[in-house]
Amino acid sequence: MAGITGLLGASACQKVDDPFVDRVAAPVLVIIENATGDGGGLTGEPVLSQKVSGAVSVGVRILELNKDGILNNKVGIDSIPVAGLALKVTLRNGTALGDVTTDSRGRATLSKTWSELGVAAPRSGSVVLLTWTGSHKGQGFSRLSRVQGIN
Repeated sequence: MAGITGLLGASACQKVDDPFVDRVAAPVLVIIENATGDGGGLTGEPVLSQKVSGAVSVGVRILELNKDGILNNKVGIDSIPVAGLALKVTLRNGTALGDVTTDSRGRATLSKTWSELGVAAPRSGSVVLLTWTGSHKGQGFSRLSRVQGIN
């Protein structure tokens, strides 16, 4: 009996890698502009509503967080726009939609027709799933977003 208890105790002490913490924090904050709710980091997939009768325009804002003053309540964390950052925009199935580059304010915009987004006959409720991918200071990142059609 003691042998079985010892084996169970030894097997319970084995190190197991946690599959949910192998991620690296993104080097930048990617904010989807004009998204419903939070376009920043609190929503896993911000939704941007666009009229089905017109073109689709999705804007992002890229900020680097300077945490040098994090321990000083008079300074705090500063958000610095990332200029000249190249982003690749794709559909979730991997179809490339285009490349955009941030301006001096850290902003970039992707403008497409619904047809170019793979929706031949857009209607209220049509959804397009996007992925924004880039690299900053040698570290890659991706941000998910959705575009949803409205009347």
